[in-house]
Amino acid sequence: MLAARLADGSLLLAIVALIALEASALLWLWYRRGTGLAPREYLGNLVSGGLLMMAVRAALLDQPWVLVAMWLLGALFAHVIDVLLRWRRPAGRLRFKD
Repeated sequence: MLAARLADGSLLLAIVALIALEASALLWLWYRRGTGLAPREYLGNLVSGGLLMMAVRAALLDQPWVLVAMWLLGALFAHVIDVLLRWRRPAGRLRFKD
């Protein structure tokens, strides 16, 4: 049964839906109650993970390689943005050396 759900892509869509539900709940907690993580701490990671799930689904369903590449490229962009938002420079160090 699990293999059939994986093969038809429905399991991966369910995972993406759970990722969206998690993001919604975390955003709601942050904006309405002021608790939890700031959105910049997790949104890039969740978007990247969801896009990777969509790439796996497209590959499993034998969709065109361009579609798989599009999902992967989107995941890469989300990951790079996530890393850039989390990047911390050591205190007291200059950005550029003379």
